[in-house]
Amino acid sequence: MVRRGMVIDLSRCVGCYSCIMACKAKNGTPKGVFWTKVLEKEVGTFPTAKRVFWPVLCNHCKTPACLEVCPSGATVQRSDGIVTVDQDKCIGCRYCMQACPYNIRVFMDEVEGYFPKGLTPYEERMYGRWQRGTVTKCDFCADRVDEGLEPMCVEVCPAKARVFGDLDDPDSEVSRLIREFRGEPLLPEFGTEPSVYYLK
Repeated sequence: MVRRGMVIDLSRCVGCYSCIMACKAKNGTPKGVFWTKVLEKEVGTFPTAKRVFWPVLCNHCKTPACLEVCPSGATVQRSDGIVTVDQDKCIGCRYCMQACPYNIRVFMDEVEGYFPKGLTPYEERMYGRWQRGTVTKCDFCADRVDEGLEPMCVEVCPAKARVFGDLDDPDSEVSRLIREFRGEPLLPEFGTEPSVYYLK
């Protein structure tokens, strides 16, 4: 049994946004749609103030609240734990957005490009898969994972802040990092058992 998961080392993240740009480029998400974000805040006081960066994305929970409330069957959990959304089945009810404790799903009210003169050839090619009035989110680059590759956000991170692997394998790097550095998921009190862990 394989359960895909990710570890994010907050001490390594430098807030470069490479993960955000690589995700958008790979998945071709429309204007305003971001599957991964980097939250940031300033902590401390002058002269020792510093910026803290916190990357967030779908947590691909072991017990996803979004799956339980989806009335159309658009939200599906694969055998490896990756949670996906079928655009053709999504009816845009947004129950999943209400149920998710992590506020990371995106409702595509409009599918529009970045430039006023119309869609670029890239946008025309990539935006064809998206439907107005549906919900979308990170899928851990499931197509790449199926080819034995890492999600794009992991591959491009220059600081190597993200590690992807099998949470069910005690010898995998993600399991070792969680164990050795006491990795913790976000909001474990909701009982969804997230598959994204953070090292502080």
